[in-house]
Amino acid sequence: MLLRTLVLKGSSLPLVERTVRKSFLFRPVVRRFIAGDTLAQAIKASEGLVERGIKVTLDYLGENVGNEQEAEKAKQEYIAMLDAVANSPCGAQTMSRTEQDDLLHPGQIESTNISIKLTQCGLDQSDELAERNLREVLDAAKRHQTFVRVDMEGSPYTQRTLDILFRVWPEFNNTGTVLQSALRRTPLDVEEIVKRQIRCRLVKGAYLEPANIAYAEKAKVDSAYVACAKKLLDEGFYPAIATQDEHIIDELLKHVKDNQIEKSRFEFQMLYGIRRDLQDRLAAEGYNVRVYIPFGDKWYPYFMRRLAERPANLLFIARAFFKG
Repeated sequence: MLLRTLVLKGSSLPLVERTVRKSFLFRPVVRRFIAGDTLAQAIKASEGLVERGIKVTLDYLGENVGNEQEAEKAKQEYIAMLDAVANSPCGAQTMSRTEQDDLLHPGQIESTNISIKLTQCGLDQSDELAERNLREVLDAAKRHQTFVRVDMEGSPYTQRTLDILFRVWPEFNNTGTVLQSALRRTPLDVEEIVKRQIRCRLVKGAYLEPANIAYAEKAKVDSAYVACAKKLLDEGFYPAIATQDEHIIDELLKHVKDNQIEKSRFEFQMLYGIRRDLQDRLAAEGYNVRVYIPFGDKWYPYFMRRLAERPANLLFIARAFFKG
């Protein structure tokens, strides 16, 4: 956890950002985690995954826009993503929510959907702007009969994100959000999500948070993750179990089997460039597996969070440095 903290703190320094963006040592790792700068590159990566039987979420990188014009540009990019998916072989349509309530199987959940960030929609400018842009994106997604995941950002945005989600949900049930097991509040949020039967993606959390808000110890984050995941698997509506932690996955697979939970009623999610072997194994065993595919030129914050999660990549860079 100490190394993770150091990487996340260091990533906010302008000198560190300039170094990472310009150094050839980081390029192989960046290419591992980021599908490319353009939507066309992301669609190409998506098609390859869908051919392997893996579902996909497109993630246009960027957060905390500075003004309404930038928020408008991001919104238009989201809508362009939905249009591109609909016109791509990876864009199989989903059923309506009412039909899904009665029966779920892998062919009835969208092969490709998108995720968005409310700070990219203008949340720093106002809740009203972010909600207005979100509604336009959800309306476009509804026309294409697909799903939009509202990503969760740092803890200052958690309640505001949920408040907006709960306001749009009665009109747009083609959306859901993300909860982070690192946050102490998350079990109560899981209860609310389960009560409303909103699709939820569960992650551990990749933001540097104060100790009174989030667990600092990995063991506590993991324990909270397992408890929240079991609640979502037992009572949630098509939860997304987003982890590459094989020990956690094995524990949850045992829970699924012991409680006779149908494989079609949830999905595993992983990040682009991480544990392809595990993705293929789970898919071969008949589980729904989805991979988040990030793209765009604003990749630095996302990349540094991934680097903080995987210290092995720092060793990879160090070896390349000394070999050079």
